[in-house]
This record gives sequence, structure tokens and C-alpha cells, in this order.
Amino acid sequence: MPSKLSPGLYVTATPIGNLGDITERARDVLHQADLVICEDTRVTGRLLKHLGITATLWAYHDHNAATVRPKIVAKLSDGAVVALVSDAGTPLISDPGFKLVREAREAGVAVNSVPGASALTAALSVAGLPTDQVLFLGFLPSKAAARRNALDEIKTVRATLVLYERGSRLAALMDDLIAVLGNREASVCRELTKMYEEVRHGGLEELRDKPAGETRGEFVIVVGPPAPPEELDDAALDALLKTALGAASPSRAAAQIARETGVSRRRVYQRALFLTDDE
Repeated sequence: MPSKLSPGLYVTATPIGNLGDITERARDVLHQADLVICEDTRVTGRLLKHLGITATLWAYHDHNAATVRPKIVAKLSDGAVVALVSDAGTPLISDPGFKLVREAREAGVAVNSVPGASALTAALSVAGLPTDQVLFLGFLPSKAAARRNALDEIKTVRATLVLYERGSRLAALMDDLIAVLGNREASVCRELTKMYEEVRHGGLEELRDKPAGETRGEFVIVVGPPAPPEELDDAALDALLKTALGAASPSRAAAQIARETGVSRRRVYQRALFLTDDE
């Protein structure tokens, strides 16, 4: 028999597709909760019906958060057990909720994690790309210029990138990924954990030229890190630095060249000092 839950906020993961992925702990929390906070009461209502659970549901999303959040915190302060769920997966991963967690904690309320399914980790587990360093970008801006600017800011980051995108914008995103990042190795994941799950691997250009058979719904795109930089000898590094030093201090020039080449900033800065001292 499950033990009675202590009052507090329970950030509860739910399945991203396959309903069999609900955990026993999540089921117990949803069963005992005095209140379940969700993005869409219809979506969560269907899940609870499948689980045979009857619960009080409150909608909590970007459009009503400022009004509803104080009411939730008041319930928590009165000793309620409140479960926070998203439409699918782990709450707060590209979903609203961090302000509620922060304000609950500031009010002295216990905040508990009830982990489980997540499209982010599910995609990483099947992508076959490095996971020692990962940068989660969520949904990029919908406008092409803003999207390319966002990608340009992180193009030299030596980490595997994970992005979410709607099927209707997938082709445009793939074009921008290729334009800014080049033809990196990648995986495009659709319908993860569901009957028609599809995970395609290859270079970004190949994945763009052979689109998914179905483009409805949301996709997870996993993009490998940039190739290791070619080792530059001192002569090549000095040539780059001489141009940069014409417009910047040694420190700024070193930071710029290190960012552009992947060479360690320490080594570049030492060469910059050598060049300026030599003058």
C-alpha cells in the first residue's frame, strides 16, 4: 500500500506517447493529489481516465500563469498535495512551470521531482551521437533571421545539440541548420515511443533531401558537435592574430581567434602577447 504523500508540489513526468511508460510513483502521486496542474485539462483528463484516476484539474499555461500561480501557491501553503504535469514528458523541459517551482520554494513549500519519460533523453538515447556534452535549445525562433542568429551564436560550441520543432517548420529549420552549422551528422526523431516511431540518421543534407514520410506533430532533432579543429601551427595562428590585433587588444583578439578556430584561448593569448612584445 503506497504511503501517504507529504504536502508539497510534485513535478511529475507523464508518457510522451506510449502510456505504458507511466511510472508507479507517478501513478500514485496523481491518485493522491488534491490538485493536478496541467497545460490542457483535456489532454491530462484522457490520461487520468486511462489510469482510472479522478482528480481536480486546473489549467496552467503561459496565458493564465500570472493569475493562476498565486492561487496554486496558496493551495500549497495550506498543505495541499499538488501535482504539476505537462501534456507529455517531464514538466519544465521546454514547458511552462519554472516560476511556479521558484515561488513555491520561496513560500517554504517542498518541491519534489517525480522523474520519468522525456523526449529529450529518449532522442539522445537512440541518436548514436556523443552525450558527454549536450546543449538543449528547445524551440528556436519562428522567424528565419532570428533562428539563424540563434544558431550562429552556438555554432562553435563543442556539444551535441537537441532541438524541438513542429513538422510544419521542419524543412525551414533543416535549411538553416545546414546554412549555419554545415553538413553535420544528425538524427531526426518522430513519434518517439509510439506505434509509428521513426528515427532517421545521416548528414543534415541527406536528412533534408529525404524528408520524413509524415510531417505532422513535433520532432526532436539531434545534431552532432562540430568536427575537431585542425591543429594550427604558430605561423598560421600568428597570421590570424596579426589581422585581429589591428583592431583589438591582445585579450579580445585572442578570444575572437580562439572562438573561430577552436584553439585553446590560453595558447592564442600567449601568441598574441608574443607578437605584441616582439613589436
